[in-house]
Amino acid sequence: MDNRLDPSDNPAGSGPAPRLEPHPATVSPPAASPPVTGNAASARPAAAGEGPLVTDPRLRLFVYLLLMSAMFMATLDNQIVSTALPTIVGEFGDLERFGWVGSAYLLTTSAVMPLYGKLGDLFGRKYVIMAAISIFTLGSLVCGLAVSMNTLIAARVLQALGGGGIMVSIFSINADLFEPRERARYQSYSSLVLMASGALGPVLGGTLSDLFGWRSIFLVNLPIGIAVLTGLAILLPYRKPHRKPTIDYAGALLLAGAVASIVFWADSAQIFGSLLALQSLGVVAFGVLCAIGWVLIERRAPEPVVPLSLFSKPTINLLLILSIVSGGIGIGSVNYVALFLQTTTGLSPSMAGLLFIATTGGIAIGSLTSGRLIARSGRYKPFSIASAALGVISFAVFSFVHAGTPVLLIGLVMLLQGFGVGIGQQVPVIGVQNAASKADVGAATGTVTLTRMGGAAIAISIYGAIIGTGLSHVAIPLPGGQDFRNLTPEILSTLPDATRALVANAYADAFVPLFMTASGMMVIGLIAALLLPNIRLPTAVERKP
Repeated sequence: MDNRLDPSDNPAGSGPAPRLEPHPATVSPPAASPPVTGNAASARPAAAGEGPLVTDPRLRLFVYLLLMSAMFMATLDNQIVSTALPTIVGEFGDLERFGWVGSAYLLTTSAVMPLYGKLGDLFGRKYVIMAAISIFTLGSLVCGLAVSMNTLIAARVLQALGGGGIMVSIFSINADLFEPRERARYQSYSSLVLMASGALGPVLGGTLSDLFGWRSIFLVNLPIGIAVLTGLAILLPYRKPHRKPTIDYAGALLLAGAVASIVFWADSAQIFGSLLALQSLGVVAFGVLCAIGWVLIERRAPEPVVPLSLFSKPTINLLLILSIVSGGIGIGSVNYVALFLQTTTGLSPSMAGLLFIATTGGIAIGSLTSGRLIARSGRYKPFSIASAALGVISFAVFSFVHAGTPVLLIGLVMLLQGFGVGIGQQVPVIGVQNAASKADVGAATGTVTLTRMGGAAIAISIYGAIIGTGLSHVAIPLPGGQDFRNLTPEILSTLPDATRALVANAYADAFVPLFMTASGMMVIGLIAALLLPNIRLPTAVERKP
């Protein structure tokens, strides 16, 4: 087994206890400062030698559970709206804006993540996460009171302005609460919550919509948000960072523009008719200008929103590739797997959602198992390789699933896919937090979460274009001249058997290239995983000076 560390992560070379520190030749020594005590302790992670942010183990666990409640609330809204959208469209109309209810949330979440990571580094994480939860809760209220599709989309943007900050801040606070080895185990729980919320979203959205109306899927966030805010205000200590607050507003805006342009361009085929349409190329040009401007700004900014030094380390670059791929597979594919189940197996929305329990079970088993093994061994590369390999296999098998395939077999494939996602989901966060310099843990965590959500948003657009292209040339005669692509699962179930079989086969054929594309994305992730150095995470004792 290769025990060498990445040179950029451990230039010191040999020794029984590798330490993941910045290279002394490239990082200036910190300026001398007076000792800081009590609540003025630095916001750097506990691994730097200061004790955990919360010393009482029981209180620390309770704070962690509050954070997980906030994460579940924020990430659930990625998918919970999917099964309620047909009802919303039935009330508001505007079917052409169907996709933007979900895309607007993901796009905005991706754009604001790096800014929140930097804000946490500069001002301390407690008040940053409380502000994010407040914005998200307010956005949920506005969503529940929406009077048109346009106001709902605008409210989703407001909601996402807080949701992006919740996810970034929670992973950063975990770095303050737990030592590196212990953190690996708890990050696996965080990843489990992240993926379980995406898997449970469709069934919860359908159930709440049926029982209490579609507005309930947003209003349910209000009591949760208020309870979490109250608990964190009382129980989460505040560590004042020993750094001069300087916000890179220009860098944040330019990065948001670049990320938004990528996602918008991936969606432009459905909006402008082609990825090469004049308007689509204009989006690309705008994104390129934003990216160039961002690089120029970050090179000179005293506190860059995403330090360019992060990208000088090969380990971090490989982990970010893995994060993009895992987002596209673990988050981006959920809506389309749900659509596949409803159109090819005849399952109702609620029953299709229940089948996602197989995916959730696989995620739970994989995440809990790998978290404990990483905490014990300190090695995360093997789990990254296994995760990507299982992703390649599971989606390749999905491409052979046809209309009429037994539901039990589909469930087993979903279980395999979930297990693959679970065993590797925490790897990018753990790896990047240990490879980045201590002062940039928040920004580095934000970058990982940005790439994950950005990968999901881009993948959703790609999957939508594939399905749209696959169905565009299919004509199935229906009574009244209805378009089979606009039929709800309830209406599909009332069609004659022969017609229903034609629709199911049309969708099954359209999904073959989608699943093969997903499998190909996982091949890229597998290559990145194989190239990772076999780094061993240090223990708390090893990290002390």
